[in-house]
Amino acid sequence: MVATVRLRSAGELKRISRELRSLGDRELKKRFSKELRAEAKPLVPAVKAAIRQVPSKRPYRSDGLRGRLAKAVKLEVKTSGRQAGVRIRMDGRKMPDKQGSLPRLVEGEGVLRGRRVDTRWRHPVYGQDRWVQQPPKPFFYKTVRSLGPRSRVGVNRVLNQISRDIT
Repeated sequence: MVATVRLRSAGELKRISRELRSLGDRELKKRFSKELRAEAKPLVPAVKAAIRQVPSKRPYRSDGLRGRLAKAVKLEVKTSGRQAGVRIRMDGRKMPDKQGSLPRLVEGEGVLRGRRVDTRWRHPVYGQDRWVQQPPKPFFYKTVRSLGPRSRVGVNRVLNQISRDIT
């Protein structure tokens, strides 16, 4: 799962990064990345708080499912290349072995299995010889969608400031 902060134009971040690289000003480039990260950073604790609020019969534990989901939340700021942008991700690679698809399944997104998309989230009941199917409990996109406009404004403000500093 990835939420990307959209900019005024798709190539603007790349253009500014290219200009910063050609100027060779390391401090300005470092400040650019740092300010982009600072504008998107409030989204990470908000998503983690939303995960802790996912309904459950058990209290929140850092080593439980919700704790593992919270640890998988990641902020990425990339200022060069084809994937340049600011992203909030649920990184399935940070989940325990064979649980990488759980963030998508808890959110209610499907996972491609062979030729079909599987939206079921099944697990064994601890201490018993039976399996249960869990309904999705969306938390990610709803949280990011509500806070996204504020971050978008902040990122665009950083782009404007760095553009002014370059020229």
